[in-house]
Amino acid sequence: MSVYKDIKILTGNANRPLVKKICEHLGTELLDCDVTSFSDGEIKVEIKESIRECDVFIVQPTHAPTNDNLMELLILIDACKRASAGRVNAVIPYYGYARQDRKTRPREPITAKLVANIIEKAGADRAVLMDLHVGQIQGYFDVPVDHLTAINYLANYFKDKIGENAVVVSPDLGGVTRARQFANILNLPIAIIEKRRPRPNVSEVMNIIGDVSGKQCILVDDIIDTAGTMCQAVDKLYELGASEVYGAASHGVLSGPAIQRLMDSPIKEFVITDTIPLPEIDEIKEKIKVVSVAKIFARAIDIIHRGDSISKIFD
Repeated sequence: MSVYKDIKILTGNANRPLVKKICEHLGTELLDCDVTSFSDGEIKVEIKESIRECDVFIVQPTHAPTNDNLMELLILIDACKRASAGRVNAVIPYYGYARQDRKTRPREPITAKLVANIIEKAGADRAVLMDLHVGQIQGYFDVPVDHLTAINYLANYFKDKIGENAVVVSPDLGGVTRARQFANILNLPIAIIEKRRPRPNVSEVMNIIGDVSGKQCILVDDIIDTAGTMCQAVDKLYELGASEVYGAASHGVLSGPAIQRLMDSPIKEFVITDTIPLPEIDEIKEKIKVVSVAKIFARAIDIIHRGDSISKIFD
């Protein structure tokens, strides 16, 4: 049983359409809160309703502009703590800096850990995250973390699109567990792309483990950023005889040339979630499809507020 007063949902400017959908599922209104900037670019927050002793959920992904969205989140957390909120929950559909999760060379930072420290220091009592780049980031927090996944939503999208002669493909060795979870939902086998990454945002396909000839292939990843790796993999799968190639990822970062690469690629469709908003361009939506994860976030928020087990979501 929750010891806090009403649920209060607020957000910055990162992804208001997603937050409004979450509020619709919860049957509540988005808290009246202005997040603007001073003339010099500094962020200004003004919460216009009382949140004293309330269970506050700040829904704010930290995609590009990453630093602006992260600062909005931190300032919102601080404002809520100073307004005597009962509990402040940081709901971060996309966790920026997650790919800097370890040192791969001397004198590198572990920025994913730094961001977790800052969020806690700002005053967050809990973090709700989705499909982290690596699961160990949960351990970077010393407050409770609920780690949600969009795998079911993405997999269900393909139930009526693919037949029995299909295979789920992991774009690298690190994504095998994710591909296996996806494949289990659809009762399909998996294949694995072996690649090397000589430098950030650059990869080379070396080999494919598994049979893809004559099959429908679904490439599954957590993040699609510049789409270079994905488009290389698509070309390689077609080269090896795949009949159709689809793609899916939880987070559509889609930076730089990503959208144009996907539009020019022979990939049939690429499916992402709405953790990051997609540009409102009709031509893009013909090839890049979006499934909403608002319902799972709404359900998680309700369960957390009531003090129930979050494992109900995964049953």
